[in-house]
Formats: sequence, C-alpha cells, structure tokens
Amino acid sequence: MTGTGQTGTTRALSPAAEPGTTGLGTTGLGATSAGTAEPEATQARPDPKAAGLLDGLTGADRAERAEKATAAELLRLLALWAPTRALLLLCVFHVIVIPGPDVTNDVAFIYQGWYEVLRTGTFPLDDVTWQYPPAAALAILGPGMLPFLGYPAAFFLLAFVADAVVTGLLVYAAGRPGRTLRGAWVWTAGVALLGPTAYARYDLMVTAVAVAALLAGARRAHTAGVLAGFGAVVKVWPVLLLVGAPRGRAARRSWGAAVLTAGAVTSAFVVAMPGALAFLTFQRDRGTEVESLGALVFHVARHFGWSGAVRLNYGSVEFLGPYVPLVSGVAQALSVAALGWLVLWRVRARVWSAATPADAAFAAVLLFTTTSRVISPQYLVWLVGVAAVCLSSRGSRMVRPAVLVLTAAFVTFLEFPVWFGHVVASDAVGLALLVVRNGLLVAATVLACRGVWRGAVPRGGAPVPPLKRRRG
Repeated sequence: MTGTGQTGTTRALSPAAEPGTTGLGTTGLGATSAGTAEPEATQARPDPKAAGLLDGLTGADRAERAEKATAAELLRLLALWAPTRALLLLCVFHVIVIPGPDVTNDVAFIYQGWYEVLRTGTFPLDDVTWQYPPAAALAILGPGMLPFLGYPAAFFLLAFVADAVVTGLLVYAAGRPGRTLRGAWVWTAGVALLGPTAYARYDLMVTAVAVAALLAGARRAHTAGVLAGFGAVVKVWPVLLLVGAPRGRAARRSWGAAVLTAGAVTSAFVVAMPGALAFLTFQRDRGTEVESLGALVFHVARHFGWSGAVRLNYGSVEFLGPYVPLVSGVAQALSVAALGWLVLWRVRARVWSAATPADAAFAAVLLFTTTSRVISPQYLVWLVGVAAVCLSSRGSRMVRPAVLVLTAAFVTFLEFPVWFGHVVASDAVGLALLVVRNGLLVAATVLACRGVWRGAVPRGGAPVPPLKRRRG
C-alpha cells in the first residue's frame, strides 16, 4: 500500500519523470527522426518564438498530467480511507464485534466517570487511574459539546473528526514542494491496521495536535512551538517533537513558544481546577505493564516458577511481584540513556534537511516508547502519526522504520484486543505476539536513530563542518 502511494505520488509531483513522452516532446515538432536528418548546412533553424511556445505548451501539458495523476491518487486514497473508517465506526458502535476485551469500555466507564467529575470543576483526585497532564481534561470534556449524543457516541465521533483532520493536513501538505502523499497513505493504513482501539482512546486527538505541530514547523517555528507545548500539557510526549528543530532562531522561537504555552496552560488549570498536578504522584507505585519490553522477562519467568502475578493496577494490566521494581528501574534507566543519546545527537548534528525535524521527532518518540515500562496499544497511534509526517517529505530517511511501525500496528491489533487473553496467560501465542511486536519496535528504533545520526552528524574522524542546512 505504501509503495503504491509512493509511486503514484512520485509520478504526480515529479513532472520531469517522463521526458519526451508527449506529442510535443523531444520527438515532436521541430525534431527529425534518426536516419532522416538533413545535412547540417541545409537544416532550418527553429523559430525562437515557436520554440518558446512549444516549451510553454509542454509545461502546461505536463502540469495537466500531474494534476490528473494527483487527483487519481487522491481518489485511491479516499477509496481506502472511507471504508476502513466506516469499519472502525461499526466496531466501536458494536455493529461488528471484535474478539477479545471490549476496547470501548475505557470510554464508556473510565472516561465518562472522569467527565462527570471534571464537569464539576475539579480533577478526579481520588482516582489513581487519572495519570495525565491537566489539559487532558479538554479531551475528556470534549464530548459534552454534543449533548444530543450519549458520551461514548460523542467521543467516537470526535475521534473520527480528529482522524479526518490529520488526513486532511497530510493531503494539504503534499501540495508543497518536496512533499508527497506517502504520509497520508501511512496514516490511512496505520490507523486501520491498529483497529478500533484508535477510536477508543483520546490519543488520536493528541496525535492530531502533534501532526499539526510538525507540519507547521517547516515554515512557522512559533506555531509549531505553541502546538507542541499545548500537546505536552495534554499528554507529555509531544514535547519530543521539537528535538529536531533547526539550530538558531527557529529553535529558540519554537522552544520558547512551547515553554510559554505549556506554562500558561498549566497555570490556568492550577488556578481554575483543584488537583491539576495530582497526576505527578499517581504513577509512583506502578508495576511493569504486560505489553512492555521489560514484561517479556516475566512472561518467560512465569514458566520457571516466578511467584509474581498479573493484576489490574493503576488502570492497566501489570506484573506485580519479585524483581518487578528492578525491571521497572532498568526501563527508566534506559529512558534516561535515550535522553542522553538525543542530547548527544543534538550537540553533534551539523546538517539539517527539510526532513530532519520530523525524522528526529520520530526517533525520539520511538526511543521513549520502546524503553517505557508501559507500551499500551494506543501508543502506536503516536508512532503512526509522526511516521506519516516523516514520509510526507521526499527526503526522509524513515521509510524502513515506518514500514516496521505499520507492521507493529497490525501485530498490536492481534495482541490487543484479539488475543489479549493469551498475552495475560503468558502462553506461547501471547509470548510470540509480544516478541514480534516489541522486536519490530526495537528494530524500528535502531534504524530510525541510525538514519537520523547519519543524516546530520559528520562521519567518523571527519572534521566537524559549520552548521548548514540542505534542501530536500
């Protein structure tokens, strides 16, 4: 699917890809075929005015062909987007029932419970499952804007709208020089592969803000910073989007705008609603979530007499028992190491292309996802969204990592909800699913980091050149 989108887009946005194939090309008027050429002395010189007219006609013809090709690809994209989104809506409205746990329970019970508390003007202080920054309240309260619908139905509709907005942004961005529709294909496929979980969590709405921030960063550093800062107060991870901001004025403007926006929004919630910062302490005693990379240790250990257990803890299914704090500590240490690597990359980076900011953001989000002690299925929405922005740029180095993430999204759908019972039981099927899914994420992380490093950091012992930016 991705390959098809890439090919069609390349033809559509690269008019020079088929030179000389039109009736007015190099074998058209004003040219003679091989074997019939007249002696040089007797050949008539072309009229400069006629040649200019031919050039203009050729350009117009190529532009028309490019527009037709782009329109055809948009129709193909819509032909995939519309039925897959209809299928997702049928799933979350229980017209089609997916095997395994009901993914909509979080919306119907947890989110709606939070909504009833938040609408009173306070955060759910007595609920340790509330582990989100204060602006997450906006996403939870959002369905209240549609009072003619029940809470779950309104939430699913808003998720659908956010999905459509992301698709529209990626399609619009494809019209810029150096951009392609590959990103829209990645998003369309990735959300479909992840299944109804994408519409049953508020992460899709956060991802819409993140995609807008990355696309704005290409031209409007201040806007990108505002959006990233706001996104960070909704679910923290969008702060990583600015790690690849070009050095100099663009970085100062985007980072400054992010800090000011995050500070202003947080302060407003602290003043207006009690308990805005309670989420900072609600994750202190968490275990290791059963889908995380570190959880593989306990899935295997259960077959060798490990005495721990699987429990619903802090809103997710986690391992609790001996050595769990140790594994969780290792995961946190790996996250610190990931931060150190990003700082080192930032210091050593010297070459920025148009694709570097999004590529670096993708690598950063991958690093902190794979090293986290929690890898919930909805985290794949983040990765698919950032990967889509990466591949919307022709110069991106993230093609292979993006393909791995798309594959991981489908394996995640199989792991949750379809065969989640196998995961909880730590049987052969569940273990195989986690090994494959987490292995794909680790491989994508390694490839993304290598691509970002090679694209921006001078090789080996080469002297460090002055900072420069290149096009493409």
